[in-house]
Amino acid sequence: MVKLPMRNKSVGTKVTDAEFATLEAQAQARKLTLSEWVRAELLEQRGGESGTETEVLLGELLALRTILINLLFSLSNGKPVTPEAMKELIERADGDKQRRAMERLTAVRAALPATAPEAETAVEVEAGEAV
Repeated sequence: MVKLPMRNKSVGTKVTDAEFATLEAQAQARKLTLSEWVRAELLEQRGGESGTETEVLLGELLALRTILINLLFSLSNGKPVTPEAMKELIERADGDKQRRAMERLTAVRAALPATAPEAETAVEVEAGEAV
């Protein structure tokens, strides 16, 4: 039996009730305790790109996708695309791009094998796609 190194240091932060519930749900999705999940997230290597850069790029891509799909849908139905309609479409896409990016990244990370040594099983999560 391999003896794990003793953990004798801690890292703490304050979160709201809603944030805590979100963290718990993400840990449960990977079948980890909250401590195991937080440790794995904090120690995860980001592969050259920071999490923030990934979130921004994915958010922009999802916003562009939303604009393109809605624009093509309007044009295919013979609806004129006015400057006001285009502005509204852009504002709507920009308004929820970060939330959608975080949802996608969270789903992908939850589907990855657990990186914590204590985790014995990986969880597969089906992520539905919403436009």
